[in-house]
Amino acid sequence: MYVDPDTGDYYFQGQLIEDLRVIAEIARHGNLHSDEAVVRLPARMASLIAAAAAGTYEPDGLGHGPADSTEVLQSAKRTALHLEMRDAYDPSHPAYQDFRAGGTGRYEMTKWRGIVQDAVGRGVTIRRARVVSEPPSDYIRWEHMLTEQNVAAGEDVRWLPRERAWDLVLPAADFWLFDHKLVMFNFCAGDGTEIEQEKSSNDPDIVARCLLAFERVWERATPHGQYHLPDPHDQQ
Repeated sequence: MYVDPDTGDYYFQGQLIEDLRVIAEIARHGNLHSDEAVVRLPARMASLIAAAAAGTYEPDGLGHGPADSTEVLQSAKRTALHLEMRDAYDPSHPAYQDFRAGGTGRYEMTKWRGIVQDAVGRGVTIRRARVVSEPPSDYIRWEHMLTEQNVAAGEDVRWLPRERAWDLVLPAADFWLFDHKLVMFNFCAGDGTEIEQEKSSNDPDIVARCLLAFERVWERATPHGQYHLPDPHDQQ
């Protein structure tokens, strides 16, 4: 949202609405002219809009907080691409701790499967590419075991050993790329603990570079069903 300092006019950036049912409902309350469009502003923007109207807003304010990649996936229209390049993520997950202690490490990814199934049902193609070291870390072995749930939910997952990616130019952080329009970078602390706030950009140049990086990984990577983790003992 932008407020013109000279005229006081408001400019809104939001999701363009093309659903004819929504447009028809809006038209019931007033005419929609040929040079006008309907955009959707999420409810979390309400306080920010009110602050702008009152003249109390702060530059770069984010309302109740920026959307995270999971929220954006729930509104994606066509594609969602995820590039992962770390060998370990949150080490405190109870199922991972169970895996390291000799247990099965299994748990039901019910919420995530539901989000993926809903997106795929809307026609969204979800691809996940993972660049991993070999021999794999314990975390990757655990993650590989769980990936059958991602695939069953509708994701297309591929794996690329790091030694086959050495000549690729890749970003310094994992990212999601939605509808070839918005890229969201994910960050972790040194021990793999997720850092909550993500960085996002719709800059066409950044989006294009991330798309190219993902596709370069994807064309070399092995589909999940064909990728078998090497036995650490065979590497010795």
